[in-house]
Amino acid sequence: MKNFTVITLGCPKNTVDSRHLIDELTKEGFLYVEEFKKSDFVLINTCCFINDAKEESIDEILTAAKFKIDRKLIVFGCLSKRYGDELKREIPEIDAVFGVNENEKIVEYLKQFKESSKFNISYFQYSAEPPSYRYIKIAEGCSRRCSFCIIPEVRGSFRSIKPEKILEEVENFVNAGIKEFILVAQDITQYGKDLKGYTLKELLKDLCSISGDFWIRLLYLYPTDIDEKLINTIAEEEKIVKYLDIPMQHSEDRILRLMNRKGTRKEYLKKIRLIRKTIPEIILRSTFIVGFPTETEEEFQRLIDFIEEVQFDRLGVFKYSKEEGTKAWSLKVQIPESIKKRRYDEIMSKQALISLEKNKNLVGKKYKALIDYTDGDIALARLYCHAPEIDGMVILENTPTLKAGQIVNVLITESYEYDLKGVIVL
Repeated sequence: MKNFTVITLGCPKNTVDSRHLIDELTKEGFLYVEEFKKSDFVLINTCCFINDAKEESIDEILTAAKFKIDRKLIVFGCLSKRYGDELKREIPEIDAVFGVNENEKIVEYLKQFKESSKFNISYFQYSAEPPSYRYIKIAEGCSRRCSFCIIPEVRGSFRSIKPEKILEEVENFVNAGIKEFILVAQDITQYGKDLKGYTLKELLKDLCSISGDFWIRLLYLYPTDIDEKLINTIAEEEKIVKYLDIPMQHSEDRILRLMNRKGTRKEYLKKIRLIRKTIPEIILRSTFIVGFPTETEEEFQRLIDFIEEVQFDRLGVFKYSKEEGTKAWSLKVQIPESIKKRRYDEIMSKQALISLEKNKNLVGKKYKALIDYTDGDIALARLYCHAPEIDGMVILENTPTLKAGQIVNVLITESYEYDLKGVIVL
């Protein structure tokens, strides 16, 4: 029987796509292995959101190509959707290229090679995601058409995933012991716009009605579409962790218009005040782009002022990446890389100080923590204020009996810029 491995790059939405492909292949009798050098098929799920993501995807493909021998190398996902012909031409070691949402085609392609494996490998249960959380993709594509983003061209317009499919997936994972579900889409506030009278608020209420002890986390909410009803739903439902990831991209009105983003600085501040008034314990995360074409030094400093005024709990920053096929590609006044880097470093330095002060305020307080990983007598856990992979963690020492997936009570004892230390308490 043939073995396969999947290497996933890019965002959590790709993680979900890979999980579904793995499920489909195992149902067809293929066996998943973790080590690509011991697999008959190497499948690479690629990303092309920004230049760094493209380079990472290409580097991973080239690494796999070096060790190809007589195994098959299959590339799929966003990068291959956009540059499939170029990839095949430049990297002839690639055996097949597929785009996004082409799992059926991938399965059919692999089925033609479904004879015995040349590797003596025992069955491996897929565990690229830890036993504590799962990303749940609730929609595909995007209709926003931000001027810097290629996603609509790659993944198409926004389409909500049917609620019954989402509810079934979450319920199955709850029954399997998963403790946190992270709802992702390019913009989850648009969920249900193509369904009749069923919105994100209804989906959240239905998810919270599922029996079990678990958390629900919301990522990627468009700022102007967060209304009072949604805020109240988040405040009222105990299973929804009080954490919102709201990519704002910039604070200055002129740049937002060039980005084709809705909202203004004034509207953003008003929305943040409403959220914090309604949900005092809320954790706010956002992302911003520095060095967008024509961004002046004054506009950048006003962005710094905005960040210092809001005091985001978590913050991500991207240096603008010029992407072919986007509206921003044609803007003539491009910012030099050296200035982008300086602006990036300045924001991250400011945010490190903000983060450190916020973490200091957690010392001496007790929280529920979800264990993600254990190694000997060290455990890594997260509080409600930590999203996996992008935020800090709580380091727990002398905890040999803890297992990933447990929810425990911890006392925070030390703080750093992004991480914390804690001890188990009753």
